[in-house]
Order: sequence, then C-alpha cells, then structure tokens
Amino acid sequence: MIERVAILSTGDEITTGKVVDTNANYIANKFVEAGLEVATVITVGDVAERIVWAWRQAMEQADVIVSTGGIGPTADDLTTELVAKVAGLELTFSEEVAENIRRLFASFNRVMPENNLKQAQFPAGAVIVPNHLGTAPGYRLDLDTPHGTKHLIVLPGVPREMKPMMEETVLPWVREMRGGGDLFLTRTFQTFGISESGLDEMIAGTIDEDEGRLAFRANFPQISMRVTVRGKPGEAEQRLDGLSERIRDKIGAYVYGEGDVTMEEVVGRLLTDSGKTLGVAEACSGGLVGHRLTNVPGSSTYFRGSLVAYSDAAKAQLLGVEPQTLERHGAVSEAVVGEMASGVRERLASDIGIAMTGIAGPDGATEDKPVGTACLALANDAGVVSRRYKLWGNRDWIKTLISQLALDWVRRALLGLPINEASFIRR
Repeated sequence: MIERVAILSTGDEITTGKVVDTNANYIANKFVEAGLEVATVITVGDVAERIVWAWRQAMEQADVIVSTGGIGPTADDLTTELVAKVAGLELTFSEEVAENIRRLFASFNRVMPENNLKQAQFPAGAVIVPNHLGTAPGYRLDLDTPHGTKHLIVLPGVPREMKPMMEETVLPWVREMRGGGDLFLTRTFQTFGISESGLDEMIAGTIDEDEGRLAFRANFPQISMRVTVRGKPGEAEQRLDGLSERIRDKIGAYVYGEGDVTMEEVVGRLLTDSGKTLGVAEACSGGLVGHRLTNVPGSSTYFRGSLVAYSDAAKAQLLGVEPQTLERHGAVSEAVVGEMASGVRERLASDIGIAMTGIAGPDGATEDKPVGTACLALANDAGVVSRRYKLWGNRDWIKTLISQLALDWVRRALLGLPINEASFIRR
C-alpha cells in the first residue's frame, strides 16, 4: 500500500521567485486528504544534474513522487528525458498523443511547431495521464527498485491543466491503491478578532493528541485554524464533526466561516437570509468595503451602496454630519462616525448602516490621534453603537483591517453577537 508522497516542482521561474509555487500546496492537500503522508517537497531549477538529484532524493523518501513542470516543448523542459535517465529506460514515441497535439493546434487554426512533438515522448512503459486543456499530457511510471515499487507521476506545471488531471486521473488511482486505508480529513475555520496566541489559549485542552491535530496560520487579516483527523471512512468524518462542534463551543463568536470563505461572502449570505439591506459610509477605507461586498455575485439584492465621504465637507453634505460635531470632536471620533452611520442608513434607506473613519497615515496624526486611530459605528433599529480602535501597520494594512472589522460588525449584528472588542487591537 502506498503511504508517503514526495512533491517536486521544477522551473527556474519558481527558484528565482518570479512565480509562486501554488501547485505543491494543492497537491499536498489532496494527498493528505487521501490518507498519505507528505514526506518532502523539493523545488529545483532547470538544471539537469539538480533535477536528477531531486528525483533520486524523492525516491528514497516516498512511494509516490509527483512532479510538476518541465514537460513543455522547449529546450529547457528536461523532466521527461531525465526521468527516463533516472529509471534507466528508453524514451518511446506515442503517435496517438502526437495526433492529439496536431488536432489541438488545428482547432485553433494554428500550425504546430515541430518541437511540440517532444511532448509525445515518454519513458517506456509509462501510463498516459490525459490533459484535456493543453498539449502536454502527463504520465505515471511504476518502477520496481531495490527499495520497493515507486510510482512516478509527471504533470504539467500550469495549474489550470494540472488540477483537472489530478482530480480526474491521479486521485482516483490513489484511492484505488489505498483501498480501505485510513483517511486524513481536515476542516479549516476562518477566525477574526483574536490573535493566534489568544486562539491557542482558548482552545487548549479541547482536543487530545490522539483525537486530532490543530494548526494555526496567520493569513492577514484573519487567522486560519485547521483541524486534522485520521481514521477509517465514516469514523473519520464522525470524529471531525465532533471535534468541530467542540471548537465552535469554545471560540464560536470568532469563527466567521469554514474553508476558503471570505468575510464578505458570509455577510452577504447573512443579509440574504435575513432579508436585510446594508448601506456603507467610508472615509479612510476609500470604498474598500463597498468593493469587497460587490465582489460577491448577487450583492445587489442586499447592498444599497457605499458613500465615500473623505473630506469634512463631504461628511456634512453626503451624510448629514453636523458641522458642530465635526468642529468639536474632529472627523476621527466616535461622535462623527455615529452620525455617519445614521446618515448613510437614512439616505440609502437601508436596514443597517455601517461607517468608518480613521487615520491611515503616514500623515494626519496628532498626539491624541496617532496613525492607526480608527472609529467605527453601526446603526440599525436598535440604535447606534460606536467604538474607537488603535490599529497597526502601513496604510494598506490599516485600510484592510478596518474593512474587515466593519464587515465583522455587520456579521455580529446579524447573528445577535456582541460587537468585536478585538482583543488583538490596542484600544
């Protein structure tokens, strides 16, 4: 039974930092979910001797070796000939694959360069992994070695081609090879409003080591918390559900979603389910909250609009903020932001009004209002609530953080939760 996988990513574009290697992350997640341990991840440039070294290292550590990249038609695409060298095999030519490549070029009304026929060469005995989106098919080579059978899987480096090949061919083969083996199942909780160390403290003692594993990842502005369990099909799912329930009991108010969901998607879903509408008044965020909300398809059903009132005059004219309030308290104050929230709710006829103002820097600070000072307010049928925060970071970070904080306020209001006092933010 296959137990361990090694992942190889090849290409100078990766080792020089020109391209971020997202393939290894995707492949690792998929194999872990299938119950395999990731033994190593190796990145190597387009240098023949280094690629050979990487393959040999990987074969020493794993049963399955998955490589992406290096199977294009150009001279620096070396993977296939070097796999054949490592395996001690001759290259063979597939007329069927060559004809598929010719047909693909013809469908685009293009003449096929002769060097594309390089992509129809494979080590002897390789099993083709079809690529329905590009000219470079992958392959699997089952190789008997003194250390047992090694399964070499070679895929293109283009993610949009590689991922369907994984889903349609590679992963079904993995599941077949694994048979009734254990599964690794994961669930990721997206949290906001508490630090990584704060989460760790709250969750301490909730999960025993033999039940599952927890991992935290700071992914500004949220913290992702992943729980992983291992077990037989059915048993693993049941245990993961039980652990997830315990986690939510401990930190539920800080969890805004699971998986890759965004705060704006969660807020949109809650607004839709409740039949409520939202109006936004923005100053230092410069329209970022509105931008995030409109990134969600269907947001026109609940999002009335965003008024960007950057200057004092705009706050008065667009939102009805009283001039004396501005003069007495200043634009960055709980009093002003409260009137902004009420004003946008009234002018846009929304059920909820959320407003924010602040000093994103690097200029505009005073002794009592340093860079990072931010004020938020929310207005609804229950009245108006406002808070002052001290945020950190550069201008972009402050804008991002205040937009996330504003959306979290809306989420909490819709769920009947107390507003986020944000223990990770100095007030």
